[in-house]
Parts: sequence; structure tokens; C-alpha cells
Amino acid sequence: MTAANRLRGEMLLALPSGPVRLRPSFGALVAAEAELGSLFALLARAGAGDIRLAEMAALLWHCAIEPGCTREDFGEALLAAGTATVLPAFRAMLAAAFEPG
Repeated sequence: MTAANRLRGEMLLALPSGPVRLRPSFGALVAAEAELGSLFALLARAGAGDIRLAEMAALLWHCAIEPGCTREDFGEALLAAGTATVLPAFRAMLAAAFEPG
């Protein structure tokens, strides 16, 4: 596993199956938006506490660099890791879409 490059907005998400490197690249965010709808609306829902697990999993899946598993297994790993682990990564990837870098 390559270390996360913080200058590129990367972070490591610790999952039971092993760490996954996340990067909020333009392509990843566009793919997430194509699936989830507007990232502005997603941000508003998240701020209101109206976010779904599937939405969190989708954004993180699109930002994952070589997750090493299927999307279904990735979702199961997120569930096993728990929201205390997953929520900060979700916030970081979503924030990257709106913060100047």
C-alpha cells in the first residue's frame, strides 16, 4: 500500500480488510455526482443530518484508489469499520469538492 499523499488530498481509510487510499480527484467526484446527483445537494443533506449509508459508501467507493475488492465487499467493510471510522473520511472527501486546494 502506497502512503497517502496529503498534498493531493489523499487519506487512508482503515478497514478491517486493510487500508484503502482515498483521493477526491475530479474524475472520482464527477463519477460520484453522476450516481448521487448534485454534490451541493449531498452536502446540504449531510449538513442537515439526512445522509444515507449508501450515499456515503458511493462517494467513498468512487474516491477509492484500487480498493482491492468488489463494491459490495467494500460496503460490507465500511459497515464493519463503523461510522466512527467512515464518517471522517466521508466528510473529508465531500469537503474536498468545495474547498480550494
